[in-house]
Amino acid sequence: MWDYVKLVALGVIALLAAIAANYARDPAYLVNAITVMLVAGGVFLWALRRVGEPKLAAPANEYFDEVVRYGVIATAFWGVVGFLVGTFIAFELAFPALNFEWAQPYMNFGRLRPLHTSAVIFAFGGNALIATSFYVVQRTSAARLWGGNAAWFVFWGYQLVIVLAATGYLLGATQSKEYAEPEWYVDWWLTIIWVVYLAVFLGTIIKRKQPHIYVANWFYLAFIVTVAMLHVFNNLSVPVSIFGSKSVQVFSGVQDAMTQWWYGHNAVGFFLTAGFLGMMYYFVPKQAERPVYSYKLSIIHLVSVGFYGMSTFEGPMMSIKAVNSLSHYTDWTIGHVHSGALGWNGMITFGALYFLVPRLWNRERLYSLSMVSWHFWLATIGIVLYASAMWVSGIMEGLMWREVDANGFLVNAFADTVAAKFPMYLVRAMGGVLYITGALIMCWNLFMTVRAQPAKAAVNANNFVPAE
Repeated sequence: MWDYVKLVALGVIALLAAIAANYARDPAYLVNAITVMLVAGGVFLWALRRVGEPKLAAPANEYFDEVVRYGVIATAFWGVVGFLVGTFIAFELAFPALNFEWAQPYMNFGRLRPLHTSAVIFAFGGNALIATSFYVVQRTSAARLWGGNAAWFVFWGYQLVIVLAATGYLLGATQSKEYAEPEWYVDWWLTIIWVVYLAVFLGTIIKRKQPHIYVANWFYLAFIVTVAMLHVFNNLSVPVSIFGSKSVQVFSGVQDAMTQWWYGHNAVGFFLTAGFLGMMYYFVPKQAERPVYSYKLSIIHLVSVGFYGMSTFEGPMMSIKAVNSLSHYTDWTIGHVHSGALGWNGMITFGALYFLVPRLWNRERLYSLSMVSWHFWLATIGIVLYASAMWVSGIMEGLMWREVDANGFLVNAFADTVAAKFPMYLVRAMGGVLYITGALIMCWNLFMTVRAQPAKAAVNANNFVPAE
């Protein structure tokens, strides 16, 4: 019975998407409607072929790790995509001729920048958080993920969000906010995905076989709940037409600006901090093979925690009036954001991927520890080049903007500051090249780990064990 309900639902979605595409009022909506139609139609045909096949019950004593494996692959893939776009737009700023005339307006900085931001934060970071949270909550609860195939719905639904948002950015359909959020139908779909994600995670904790809730799960839970609240309130909008991507914001003017930055700052606080702290509180002690108490974990590090510490010091320092008057709107802020994102979020995710792949695919060890070392040093040097170049550029920029002559007139035109920043922009772009090179080395290392490394003894690594 449930199979036929799913078939009807998929057929209705495909039909509605086809109708929407037929009446689409703008290119972004047309492309997204066709995408949904093809996805729903493809899943409908796949499900139709499986009707009547005997269903294999999920092993009651095994973890649901297949979805985590897919999450690891998606994390690595979207990471490379996001880093590649970011590196390209860094070169665009240094060499404006790279805004190729034949590729306009799709390849200009204004459209690629939000694509880069969303790819690294929500595609790379989001997949890392979903995959690791599914892994950690099972191991620390000694329980299989709740909800059966709901975890697959979360994973594939989230990938659809990424594709719809990315195509919308390139076609110029956003809500025109600081974070360039995708339009209303993508927001609605993401809300559904996120509610199911919460249900799966919370359901697993509720049915846990361990009396205690491990600290990492509290951080993951705080991230999931708070991001849901932030997303809903920041994206309150009314569609102009059911057949178009444009919408009208519920909040406008000062209220919209305040809501936007309430969202922006707390998205950093909970998406890029709380969730990744949950990752850190599990994977750092596991990799160290010894308990690391929270007060020690706050002050001692691996590289990622070091960048986290520097960023959380630099942020409050930049809020001081005397500092902010110099740094605001300059490249110093860009350097601050990327030292945290590349150093903290990127490095802790890389460490988690190196930890997960041999265990998820039941391999003896990583293919090459030498490649891990190369990745570490390339990424670290890349971050240092990027951040230091932006720190120098930002301080110089702020000083040039406030320089006045004896009569109180500004000495430098805006174009003068742009020209002066060229060497730093070049260094920034080279830092990006080093960072993505390290990521590509990681991908090859992980691929060869799965393909070439011998499997462990034939013991099912997915079997339940006491909370790890």
